[in-house]
Amino acid sequence: MNPIESVIPRLAAGGWHGYYEITKPKVVMLIVFTALVGMLLASERMVPLQTLLAGLAGIGLAAACGAAVNHLVEQRIDALMARTRRRPLPSGRLDTFSAVLFAGSLGTLSMALLTVWVNPLTALLTLLSLIGYAVVYTLYLKRSSPQSIVWGGLAGAAPPLLGWTAVTGQIDPHALLLVLIVFTWTPPHFWPLAIHRRDDYAQAGLPMLPVTHGIAYTKQQILIYAVTLLAVTLLPFATRMSGLLYLAGALPLGLGFVWHALRLYRSRDDRYAMPMFGYSIYYLTALFALLLADHYLVA
Repeated sequence: MNPIESVIPRLAAGGWHGYYEITKPKVVMLIVFTALVGMLLASERMVPLQTLLAGLAGIGLAAACGAAVNHLVEQRIDALMARTRRRPLPSGRLDTFSAVLFAGSLGTLSMALLTVWVNPLTALLTLLSLIGYAVVYTLYLKRSSPQSIVWGGLAGAAPPLLGWTAVTGQIDPHALLLVLIVFTWTPPHFWPLAIHRRDDYAQAGLPMLPVTHGIAYTKQQILIYAVTLLAVTLLPFATRMSGLLYLAGALPLGLGFVWHALRLYRSRDDRYAMPMFGYSIYYLTALFALLLADHYLVA
């Protein structure tokens, strides 16, 4: 049996469910959505079909590759935590070799699509984002700093910029403003979840903020970031990137985010952590939908 023939049965043995799960599909969907918003905001008309399809596919595949690498790197840690020990790799439903080959294939296909069918700048920025998440954040920051989600979040904030450059082939200040919004949103989005799962992180030896600095301090930081996020999300209106329709929606959305953060801060336990986490996902989706609505519906 030649090498290729020996690989195919091992890949098939993992089952498609295992491969699908290690791509973190819900996270990839949010990344692709924010990239799509970046594309649409960069264009006064409809985005060319080739750029739209190849760009979103390339960005999505890169995100899936990063998620798969994350599963590979963290399989030992995942085996220690109750909520993650049933994932495909620590549970044995998928073997390491197959996952490595799968992740490599996703990354290679992503770079090929973006380089050939979109533009080299988008391919380069996507590669840097992938390295930032899969290597800098997963391998180093997550294991060494309680501020890992802040600086590691920069890689996760890149998709709107990637979508923008896919259409224009250049970096625009408004695209960087979209990155700033996602960058500021990431800590108050993630830290409520970290509060809820602090025991798992402590057991795995990961220096998450609730583990190293305590829950009270983490709640304080969430509130500070929520207020900062409210200010940052007013910048599209202040810079005339968006108009009154966006402002009319962004303001109550942001005040709702601050209210969730304040309620969590004032509570004596973590009962409001997961409700805030859930609201944060709705919040980002609604905010970017408002950007689109303002862009296309307001003359």
